[in-house]
Amino acid sequence: MTMWERVRRALLNSLSTTFLHVWKWVRAFWRKNGLLTLSMLSVATGCLLGFLLRALEMTELEKQYFAFPGELLMRMLKMLILPLITSSLMSGLATMDSKACGKMGVITITYYLWTTFMAVTVGIILVVSIHPGAAAQKDNYSVGKMVLSSADALLDLIRNMFPSNLIEASFQQYRSVLVPVVKSPGFPKIPGKSLSFIYFAPDDENPEIHRPVFLELTPSPEMTYRTLPGTSNEMNVLGIVIFSATIGLLLGKMGERGTPLVNVCQCLNEAVMKIVSMAVWYFPFGIVFLIAGKILEMEDPSVIGQKLGLYAITVVSGLAIHGLVLLPLLFALITKKNPFAFIQGILQALLIALATSSSSATLPITLKCLLENNGIDRRVARFVLPVGATINMDGTALYEAVAAIFIAQVNEYDLDLGQIITISITATAASIGAAGIPQSGLVTMVIVLTSVGLPTDDITLIIAVDWALDRFRTMTNVLGDALAAGIIAHVCEKDFAPKPPAQDPVSNMDKFPSVETSHLHPKDNVIEMIEETLFDQTGVHYNICQV
Repeated sequence: MTMWERVRRALLNSLSTTFLHVWKWVRAFWRKNGLLTLSMLSVATGCLLGFLLRALEMTELEKQYFAFPGELLMRMLKMLILPLITSSLMSGLATMDSKACGKMGVITITYYLWTTFMAVTVGIILVVSIHPGAAAQKDNYSVGKMVLSSADALLDLIRNMFPSNLIEASFQQYRSVLVPVVKSPGFPKIPGKSLSFIYFAPDDENPEIHRPVFLELTPSPEMTYRTLPGTSNEMNVLGIVIFSATIGLLLGKMGERGTPLVNVCQCLNEAVMKIVSMAVWYFPFGIVFLIAGKILEMEDPSVIGQKLGLYAITVVSGLAIHGLVLLPLLFALITKKNPFAFIQGILQALLIALATSSSSATLPITLKCLLENNGIDRRVARFVLPVGATINMDGTALYEAVAAIFIAQVNEYDLDLGQIITISITATAASIGAAGIPQSGLVTMVIVLTSVGLPTDDITLIIAVDWALDRFRTMTNVLGDALAAGIIAHVCEKDFAPKPPAQDPVSNMDKFPSVETSHLHPKDNVIEMIEETLFDQTGVHYNICQV
């Protein structure tokens, strides 16, 4: 064998070895981060495609056809919300000790309220310092549209907590509607002037509501508005969460009699998670069209940037400070762990939140990321995430506080310290009632504006950029829910630790065999499986210990 052949063979061996190492690394990376990489590329592709297609000036029908794959993504996610919330809360709370469950509930609610108030404080400090209202100009015309008072909005929130029909709550929620009524029955006749008529035209969004149209009527009649019960085609997540949590707590107290229903809920929960595992591979394709479709629908970006650019920068800056500085700092102080390693495990959920702008629709993905990537106790995640998707709205609270003070600055209203404190409290309370649906913050914004006497019609000033800011505040909401699950799992770790068999012969693990056992030693898992097998065959409980 010549020297050249030896060199050639050595080079080929080294190249093949290098190629094999690279191929193994690529396969390992793809298995671990392939879906996340595709999702990040799909977000960038959707933004680029949307701005490029704006030059074609597509018709409304063409835009609707183009966004169809994105619509399928939203429908797919919303389909999983109801079975996931009910099964997670019922099975999660039923397998907990009542004392541990009460402790976790108090810690969860307290943490959520505290972080929401922190977000509001950050938003108020930024909007007062930057003063974005000075750069915005109010249009000469405004759309006169009556909105609900803060009292009616608060009563609607309480009504939705106790739905009268659970089947209806799965696709509708209670919402009061305002019906215009002409107060004066007749009009005085004025010599030389003819009177025209009043027409009531159906509203564009809700045909059941009629809006008054005045046609050169002199003098104008006195109009009053009457509040009537109505509905909106949105899932009543708050009512379903409260009902499911109540059933879960009672099932836990029923003991063995409640075991069959708990097992059904656990099987349903696992089936939904398997559906999510299959559906996630469609998400990168759907995200492209979902984001591109929204960009095609928006108005001229240059005009919006001139009017509301500083306002948008203020909101995004506040969300970044709260989501990337304060929440990770709180996580690090409590758990003594690296928060950014934890956040890396939920990047997939954050990208879905960016695309869908719905924290409820992102719930299945968030739960999947926490269980598989971050190893959070299943019982904690099943409780903390559905509750957080309903009441923990850090981004929405920050956005509402900034928007209210921005509207005051546009109207040149000087807010004193008492009014700013009022805005902070009402923004915190109103965000709890904001459903996890796109642009729900505009509805609860009415409560914040009326609390300090600001004109509610000026909500139309910020609608132009709300669709974009809604995505960033949804990311902050989902991030807050996930970090809360990590913190509460750390704080309540001792409460969920498995007890020795000698102290509790018929433990919760025996009553509910599907409970997460990730904290047990592998040998303990084998022993538990033997116990369950013997029980299935003989019907007698055996306590087996390792000698």
